[in-house]
Amino acid sequence: MEAVTEGSWESLPVPLSAGVLRALRELRFQHMTPVQSATIPLFMSNKDVAAEAVTGSGKTLAFVIPILEILLRREEKLKKMQVGAIIITPTRELAIQIDEVLSHFTKHFPRFSQILLIGGRNPMEDVEKFKERGGNIIVATPGRLEDLFRRKADGLDLASCVKSLDVLVLDEADRLLDMGFEASLNAILDFLPKQRRTGLFSATQTQEVENLVRAGLRNPVRISVKEKGVAATNTQKTPTRLENYYMICKADEKFNQLVHFLRQHKQEKHLVFFSTCACVEYYGKALESLIKQVTIMSIHGKMKHKRNKIFTEFRKLPGGILVCTDVMARGIDIPEVHWVLQYDPPSSARFALFAACQHFRVRLTLLLGGSSAFVHRCGRTARIGNVGSALVFLLPMEESYVNFLSINQKCPMQEMKPQTNVLDLLPKLKSMALADRAVFEKGMKAFVSYVQAYAKHECNLIFRIKDKNREKQRQKKLEQQRKEREENEGKKKFIKNKAWSKQKAKREKKKKVTAKRKREEGSDMEDEDMEELLNDTRLLKRLKKGKISEEEFEKKLTGSQSRLKAETVADIESED
Repeated sequence: MEAVTEGSWESLPVPLSAGVLRALRELRFQHMTPVQSATIPLFMSNKDVAAEAVTGSGKTLAFVIPILEILLRREEKLKKMQVGAIIITPTRELAIQIDEVLSHFTKHFPRFSQILLIGGRNPMEDVEKFKERGGNIIVATPGRLEDLFRRKADGLDLASCVKSLDVLVLDEADRLLDMGFEASLNAILDFLPKQRRTGLFSATQTQEVENLVRAGLRNPVRISVKEKGVAATNTQKTPTRLENYYMICKADEKFNQLVHFLRQHKQEKHLVFFSTCACVEYYGKALESLIKQVTIMSIHGKMKHKRNKIFTEFRKLPGGILVCTDVMARGIDIPEVHWVLQYDPPSSARFALFAACQHFRVRLTLLLGGSSAFVHRCGRTARIGNVGSALVFLLPMEESYVNFLSINQKCPMQEMKPQTNVLDLLPKLKSMALADRAVFEKGMKAFVSYVQAYAKHECNLIFRIKDKNREKQRQKKLEQQRKEREENEGKKKFIKNKAWSKQKAKREKKKKVTAKRKREEGSDMEDEDMEELLNDTRLLKRLKKGKISEEEFEKKLTGSQSRLKAETVADIESED
């Protein structure tokens, strides 16, 4: 590990207390990172701060240490039911992580009590816990915190408890707004005193965060920490020790390449990102059966009670695979992650295209917002000076996404060529679906959710299901053909001979258009397979609507897949 240093803790203009320094030594943080050295003195000197720094740069300590020092310097000691600081985060996993870091410090200060308020458990348990132990420092997700503010009828008057509040921290502020917590945040802010210190921390600053800064902070100091050697106009958003790769492969090769890669790196720790919860459920199950002697876990936002346990267990593992959605993309610090693999590119990006002609030359300008989800996914590795790698799998028609990232996020990427002689695992997936109804249904749900997510991708000029212009042309051509058929019914059709050169030119043009379309679309699914998949989807929809019984569904499904089963069995026997 290469240390990222910015001076010792003792060099701060405001001295830290002995208990804080002891905790830092125990955690083996001997030096400050740039964001810590810039933020801590300002936050401790009655300033509101809005800090932006690359992911994995040590932002958590940049607000945990000032919170403790501010509360230690209070004239009146906090009572059991008085709240001195609140830290709000977008996800449970991040809240658990911050609570764990905070506990390393508060064990040296028995006078402070801390409480974790997150979803996934009974709110009344949190009410009773707060009434019993108190909570001088609260770490919470917005939904649960707002809920507890409205529990006065249950004997908890949290609005009175926060009148003593000194510090409010919004961690991953842009994600808080992206996830639809704006209403909850506004409700929480209405309960809090105006005379407080507020800190906003994030790896990316969006327009929504800027609006929140103006509304919730008083004369804030803006802190933006860049990577060394990177010009201000060319700001790289990922750590310099992170190696970013991309792989171009067809749709039917993508899963084979993923499994081959994971089998080649069995001893390492990986995060594998998918676009939807249903995809995590299906591919997590598939990877468990195809990759042996490796611990494989799955986590996504729709899990209620299991999420906390899975997250805690995976953090302790020396190696393994965590199949996840973007719920794990922000602020999460999992020790020693070697590879971040993105099977599906993230759907969060803002993209607009402007084309203009000037002096007969086409001038193309990309007007780009923040494709921040990609940056945050990659940032789960190469944290605090460690090295790490990230790989995104792209279809041939998605290759322009690489240029998009290089322009928008200043994210340098290297191409990784697909491996040759990779074992074809799709027949095994088919046999799993035929053998287990649950796997089949998971696969159907994953496919439908994937198409829906893909259709809603913000970079719809790159990630598109169909070309609207081509569809309009096709409909127009069909209409013309229909009119010609109506006009020519009962008439003998005479075709005027065209010059041979014109016919040849027309054929050549048609060939070029067809080749270009195939190249752009990267179409690699057989028509027969697509038709079969669509038929199965229609059957499942009819079953859910009650139009057919389960017996009819099974009968029709078995009939349509009998040929597929025979082919699959033959393929597996030939492999064995």
